[in-house]
Amino acid sequence: MAGLLLAAGAGRRFGSPKALVPLDGKLFVDSAAELLRAAGCAPVVVVLGAAADEVRAKAALTGVTVVDNPDWESGMGSSLRTGLRAVGAADAVVVLPVDTPGVTVAALHRLMALAEPKALARAVYEGEIGHPVLIGSDHFAGVMSSAAGDQGAREYLRAGTVRHVECSDVADGADVDRPADLRPRSG
Repeated sequence: MAGLLLAAGAGRRFGSPKALVPLDGKLFVDSAAELLRAAGCAPVVVVLGAAADEVRAKAALTGVTVVDNPDWESGMGSSLRTGLRAVGAADAVVVLPVDTPGVTVAALHRLMALAEPKALARAVYEGEIGHPVLIGSDHFAGVMSSAAGDQGAREYLRAGTVRHVECSDVADGADVDRPADLRPRSG
């Protein structure tokens, strides 16, 4: 069960790359990578793009495989393709964007419990579609061929049979798009 952290964006609405955003004493990229590792994902692949050298200099990125997306400016789709290629052989991968600090190990475990090559699942929060997303290996090629722009796997997931997994009781799936969206986490 692999983990894939998408951390390549420039964070235009935020004003800086979100991988470098500090929250509760840690950078988003480190917190998210640690979360995937704590959930038991192996390998954990982190895709960098914007400010990749700065992220490498400031982040710990311990126990993960870091890959660069040279086409990061084209959007999340290219980062998803880069990451899936780097994951290699795995029955499934759980995909997490770097800007969802409210996701928890419990939410990851709910999706990971469904992991198998045919699986397609995504977290929902009170019925609202969110992250993480679970993609079984049978779907890797299809996701890579459809991932374009900032849509990531959205079109592929829309066309397939995707299991929705309610996670609002164990996590907050809100994206942090602007500094005003930041909330310190409790505990």
